[in-house]
Amino acid sequence: MKKMFVIVLAIVATTMFSCKKDYTCKCNKIYTTSNGTTTTEDGSYVFKDNKAGANSSCNDQERTGSDLGGDYSRQCDLD
Repeated sequence: MKKMFVIVLAIVATTMFSCKKDYTCKCNKIYTTSNGTTTTEDGSYVFKDNKAGANSSCNDQERTGSDLGGDYSRQCDLD
């Protein structure tokens, strides 16, 4: 019984650590004006996590704001 527990624990530990890898999150700023929309690259981030965690961290980078280019919406997606 004890041997079975150790084997199961080893499998679970291996599975937990092997799911984490590097995911790249790329962000763009989208400016909307009366002339249409303009998209510019706005950085990229690397998250070492499982896919769900990396996706959540990537989505946390999204926001709206204003700068010298005008009002923008920042959208980020895993690459």
